[in-house]
Amino acid sequence: MYVKKTFNMKGMNIMKKIILTVLCSAILLSGCTGNVSTIAPASDGARPPYEQINGEGSGWGFVRKKGEPPEITAAQREAMQSYDCYYIDNTNEKTLYLTFDEGYENGYTSKILDVLEETQTPAAFFVTGPYLENQQELVKRMIDNGHVVGNHTVNHLNLPKQSVETVQKELDDLNKKCEEMYGVTMKYMRPPEGEYSERVLAVAQDMGYKTVLWSFAYKDWDINMQQGAEHAFKQVTPYLHNGAILLLHAVSSDNANALEDIINYAKGEGYVFKSLDELGQ
Repeated sequence: MYVKKTFNMKGMNIMKKIILTVLCSAILLSGCTGNVSTIAPASDGARPPYEQINGEGSGWGFVRKKGEPPEITAAQREAMQSYDCYYIDNTNEKTLYLTFDEGYENGYTSKILDVLEETQTPAAFFVTGPYLENQQELVKRMIDNGHVVGNHTVNHLNLPKQSVETVQKELDDLNKKCEEMYGVTMKYMRPPEGEYSERVLAVAQDMGYKTVLWSFAYKDWDINMQQGAEHAFKQVTPYLHNGAILLLHAVSSDNANALEDIINYAKGEGYVFKSLDELGQ
């Protein structure tokens, strides 16, 4: 009896060690994933259903560095690579992409278009539904001058807080309106305020969009906090870097008044401005 008890106790100890080892391995493996992606791809390479893709919202942001690309997290980098997103282009080339967000018109877009035309500089304008409908002369001028008109959604909603159906409708309705009014199909999407989730990015990609974020921005959107053209120039030029996607808000008088000097400075430093249609080439 004593021998049998000893054998059972040893067997139980062995089983405990096996269970403990398995549990520890599982914990370590789960910890390795971090928060880069919560869903593994299907075995056949197909995308998982949207409800299985991480819908937690994130605000696009990074650590700025003068004259160099910003530092982003591993999770951000994984999202960029997984869902056809861009925040920067080839860092081996002195290229810049100039983009403007157009939530509403504040009287400066015409001047911006004048400068772009005079300096032969391509740009992209991300517009909302009201802008597309209410600023037809400006939108037509953007298109006629060869600029990209991008999708900033109909109502400028926080997309991670919306259902998949609402995200699809926000993007699709604006694109249909753009096709009907201007004969142009939108190919690029920028989420309002840079708020995104893996799920939102997946929806946009499945709808055929490249999501375009940015590698430079500054607090230029507050029309009550404008500080002059020199301020804008000093905010932008030190942070130019290879492959940069620059985000400026067209409601800013500072940006409009400094734009020509910014463009001329960048070109003087050897930078070439490109259209988003050349992104990734």
